[in-house]
Amino acid sequence: MSIMHLTKDNFDSITSSGLVLVDFWATWCGPCRMQAPILEEFDKQMEGRVQVCKLDVDEVPAIAQRFGVMSIPTLIAFKDGKQLSKEVGVTSCEELMTMFG
Repeated sequence: MSIMHLTKDNFDSITSSGLVLVDFWATWCGPCRMQAPILEEFDKQMEGRVQVCKLDVDEVPAIAQRFGVMSIPTLIAFKDGKQLSKEVGVTSCEELMTMFG
């Protein structure tokens, strides 16, 4: 699968079903750029079992505020619309695997 970019219009519908990992990031954020290849690897390893998404906090600040995102990157795991776990900072592929239990 490929990494999907979320907007205010599709965030709730995408995160409402199945397993979804959302990377809250911004284009100017150095650590966010470090996280990007890790997300690509995680996406490959999960082989479609988890939908990997990115949400630009500058474009959709209201959703970032809704989930208490204060620092980026912040990664939040969702299952059927409910938040399972949250990691702040660059997170390894192994750590991303543990976010879904």
